[in-house]
Amino acid sequence: MNSQAVLTLVQQALFVTALVSAPLLLTALVVGLVVSIFQAATQINEMTLSFIPKLLAMFAVLVFAGPWMLATLVDYVQRLFGSIPQLVG
Repeated sequence: MNSQAVLTLVQQALFVTALVSAPLLLTALVVGLVVSIFQAATQINEMTLSFIPKLLAMFAVLVFAGPWMLATLVDYVQRLFGSIPQLVG
């Protein structure tokens, strides 16, 4: 196993991590921005007001994007395990 193979594995792992986490992170960002604008417009400074909508939105995204996220992770792990013979020998 040479350094190029290690770098390729790390690059693929980081790409899959970013791809799988993107829906949840973008959802939290958008919901947080909307709640912040609402709080600024109404001058309500309640910390729990931003937590509950984010939690509900992220749960909804997990319900809808969860199968895709799981399939992406399973595909990556299968490719990783399938490449072990080439990496070792």
